[in-house]
Amino acid sequence: MTGKDRGQTGTVELVLEKTQAVLVSGLNIFKKHTKPRQEGEKGGIIDKSRPLSVAKVALICPKCNQVTRVGWQVAGGQKVRICKKCKSQI
Repeated sequence: MTGKDRGQTGTVELVLEKTQAVLVSGLNIFKKHTKPRQEGEKGGIIDKSRPLSVAKVALICPKCNQVTRVGWQVAGGQKVRICKKCKSQI
């Protein structure tokens, strides 16, 4: 929602509960410069993704394709997530 990757979408690969961050594929990519090692690895510049704060990401509803908040509803004895905009089950 903010920063250089504003408006882009991706899937969450990893959730870091302790730091309240998520790793989103294809977003928040930085360049890392590495030196060559004795084991035969070459040096160079590699692209590495860094975690984003949970406060800076939002859920996109698969049905209406809009950024939405999550609501809860009891359906068939189970608690399910629903889209606050189109009221469909996520």
